[in-house]
Amino acid sequence: MSDTLRDQLLGLGFKSPPKPERKPEARRDNRPQGKHGQQPGNKQGGKAGHGGKPGQGGKPARGGQPAPRKPRSQEDIDLAKAYAIRAQREKDERIEAERQKQEEARLRREARAKLDELVKDKGLNDPAADIARHFPYGGKIKRIYVTAEQLRALNAGQLGVLQQNGRYVLVTAELLAEAEQVFAPAVALKVDPDAPAGDDPYADPKYQVPDDLVW
Repeated sequence: MSDTLRDQLLGLGFKSPPKPERKPEARRDNRPQGKHGQQPGNKQGGKAGHGGKPGQGGKPARGGQPAPRKPRSQEDIDLAKAYAIRAQREKDERIEAERQKQEEARLRREARAKLDELVKDKGLNDPAADIARHFPYGGKIKRIYVTAEQLRALNAGQLGVLQQNGRYVLVTAELLAEAEQVFAPAVALKVDPDAPAGDDPYADPKYQVPDDLVW
């Protein structure tokens, strides 16, 4: 319709038709929908959605921290300290016992070395001796072969016997006394001439032990 015709109609009393009212656009929801148009997680009795609390339904929260330990009581702490102190004391005692053992072994080695030097080439053992002189030593009965003259001197305390490197050496009483000062355990036989005869029954030849007797 031209502007002229519209003006003529308006002049005759006709009104312009009202403009249609514009409706507001519906709010779009971009969330994915499930079956029948329902949002996921909104079903009754279903899993909690974003607003649900973690850990409901008896299940622990994913990635949750373990429950903190109950702090130890003072009694537990004191008991642990007591155990630690006792363990340290026992350790120190073992270390000290081992140290003393090693020290004693060192002293014995040094004493035996001095004894070897003292007795070197001074033994009086006679290869031709055929009289067995028995004596107790180290909890067992030992023997050394001597001559008749050496036997009398031995029983009179003028000679003595030393244990040296697994063998028994006949020495003078003076050398026996020196050896006793260096390493007393090496003295195998030291006769006291003033002692009663019963103290050394092996001093009398008639009480000699037969050579074929097994001890």
